Amino acid sequence: MDKLLEILNEVDDSIDFENEDKLIDNHILDSFTIIMLVGELEDAYDITIDAAEMTPENFNSAEAMLAMIERLQED
Repeated sequence: MDKLLEILNEVDDSIDFENEDKLIDNHILDSFTIIMLVGELEDAYDITIDAAEMTPENFNSAEAMLAMIERLQED
């Protein structure tokens, strides 16, 4: 989780990623930030995040992103 939080804070350090659980639902992350974040996550974790994975459920919180990353790493 530390690595993910470091990446998230590099993308936008004004967001409390540790406690926020409605990043998409509350419009905290915009589409540009999500696209940028996807690229960072793909590079850092050596995964591919397809368009089908870009759902609010996968990006609403750091925990949800970590679960998605771990699932994609298993594939």
